[in-house]
Amino acid sequence: QVQLVESGGGLVQAGGSLRLSCAVSGIIWRIDDMGWYRQGPGKQRELVATITRGGSENYVDSVKGRFTISRDNAKNTVALQMNSLKPEDTAVYYCRADPWIGSPIWGQGTQVTVSS
Repeated sequence: QVQLVESGGGLVQAGGSLRLSCAVSGIIWRIDDMGWYRQGPGKQRELVATITRGGSENYVDSVKGRFTISRDNAKNTVALQMNSLKPEDTAVYYCRADPWIGSPIWGQGTQVTVSS
């Protein structure tokens, strides 16, 4: 069974940085888009950033210029570098992978808390 394993969340002060990582566990033939989503307290899950297999990136406006998504196709990993963090970035962050065939796969989520 294919799973996504996330790491890198934690507590940081406003203005600080964190790096989230996500790795595919199990055998999968090909992954197309990969991305990060988040769900803050009392909010719906929202897209943060996505990256295509070819490396095209997309970000929600609120994180542009502060977050950077990257991936390693050979290792089936995706990362999210988060700089200049704000209290409103506090959320559970989820990794997502879209296989070429089949339904999207989600990670278990990792908590990011930004204190003011």
